[in-house]
Amino acid sequence: MDAMLVAVSLLDVWIHFDSEERLRMACALLAALSLVLRRRLPLATFLLALPAALVGDAVLATLIALYTLASLSRRRVLLALCALAFAACDITWWSWPSPEFADLSDSSDLLTVTYSLATAVAPVFLGQLVQTGRELSLRLSEISEAREHERRLLAQSVLAKERAQLAREMHDVVSHQVSLIAVRAGVLQVGTRDPEAREAAATIRRLSVQTLDELRHMVGVLRASGSRPTELTPQPSLADLQRLVDTSGIEATLRTDLPDDLPATVQRAVYRTVQEALTNVRKHAPGATATIHVHHADDTVHATVTNASPTRPALPLPGAHHGLVGLRQRAELLGGTVTSGPTADGGYELRLRLPVQDQDTP
Repeated sequence: MDAMLVAVSLLDVWIHFDSEERLRMACALLAALSLVLRRRLPLATFLLALPAALVGDAVLATLIALYTLASLSRRRVLLALCALAFAACDITWWSWPSPEFADLSDSSDLLTVTYSLATAVAPVFLGQLVQTGRELSLRLSEISEAREHERRLLAQSVLAKERAQLAREMHDVVSHQVSLIAVRAGVLQVGTRDPEAREAAATIRRLSVQTLDELRHMVGVLRASGSRPTELTPQPSLADLQRLVDTSGIEATLRTDLPDDLPATVQRAVYRTVQEALTNVRKHAPGATATIHVHHADDTVHATVTNASPTRPALPLPGAHHGLVGLRQRAELLGGTVTSGPTADGGYELRLRLPVQDQDTP
């Protein structure tokens, strides 16, 4: 832009070129070349360009310098003085080097003065308008950022209230009921003489205590809203799969063939998939056996959980049917898939497929 303005100003000098007027030519060239300083030194640029308006009619560079000064300066008195100085130079240039005062009673002189004043005021008004528009745009941007920040704060406040309410409900209702289950299971374990009933009571009590620990941790995480990130629970890995199968209460067979350096996200996804599949077997296929096969091939982890047909009717248990949906969402986040469906012998099969490359999701 500066180069273009200098070129246009030099063209203006060339149009008004007069080889006999070296002083006018020097002032005009100085005004045109001084425009390279207009952004850093706007007042100095205007003062260097002003003599061109006094000694000649190549005033484009002076007008550009005056506009630049008006667009960058907030000093209205200085701008008014600069405009008057330009108008005075523009009025007297034709009588240079013996300037004469204009006779305002003469219509031609009055017209000349009016034209010179209008020519001086126009770049000042335009520069101030551009400066006001620039400041208004900046202010609108600041207002938008402030509103966005306020919206985020409001969303965080609402989320914090919801998390606090959820934490209270989990602590007051769910934890209380699970505690009662653990206590009643402990009483049954001590009071019964039936070995099977005692083992079942011990399993119920152990699972209840484990659930209580996880609930307490989750309540603490929910109440720590706004603080540093915290893991929801101690995250399981493939090393915990055998214990999961052994404590599932299902006759299940586990076969694994996986490397030890799999990403933690993949290990958690496999664990949660097997956990959900075994839970569904307990709920919907009582008495059925299950087979879990987890292996690695072609940079992909495959996990398959297959159960036979149930041997007794399933009990009506409450459920929101969100388990498989959650597994599919988890797999999609990691670039994998989850498929499921009935088998030919009346059982059910759940299949997980996960790529193991570039798994950086926390």
